[in-house]
Amino acid sequence: MACLGVLFALTPEQSARLLAGGGDERVREVVGEIEEAWDLPWVCELDKAWDALHRCLTDGRLHDDNGHVPLSHAILGGQPLHEGEDYVVCYLDPGQVRAVAEALAPLDGAWLRRRYAELEFEDYDGERGEQDLDYTQAFFPDLREFYRMAAAEGLAVVFTVDQ
Repeated sequence: MACLGVLFALTPEQSARLLAGGGDERVREVVGEIEEAWDLPWVCELDKAWDALHRCLTDGRLHDDNGHVPLSHAILGGQPLHEGEDYVVCYLDPGQVRAVAEALAPLDGAWLRRRYAELEFEDYDGERGEQDLDYTQAFFPDLREFYRMAAAEGLAVVFTVDQ
């Protein structure tokens, strides 16, 4: 489950369309439209680092219901919008985004390094070590800044990754 993960901050209109329902096909269609709009200040590419980041922000496992809220919501938390196993879409409302931003704000690279070292990563597709940690840490400042900006604007966020 180590494919490319992306976070998008959503306008209220995009949120409404995404939450309107219609099943997996409709969710993928709306996410496709959001991806096509690709407005750089409102996109946070996590590449394959999303997996290790999620594990560090939770309890080391790759699940959508582990760890402590709000940090556990940063990547795989919130409301799952896709039921199929080949694609993940997780939605956070503006209040959840604000809580995640506040929880991430005091964390830094040293915290992430300690967290990475202390956790067991069950069923991890990556090769743990210094190179993987450096790769993961490279995405952490952008994750924090993305949530800070989205929270400041009162925007919802959606995380997507295909498997």
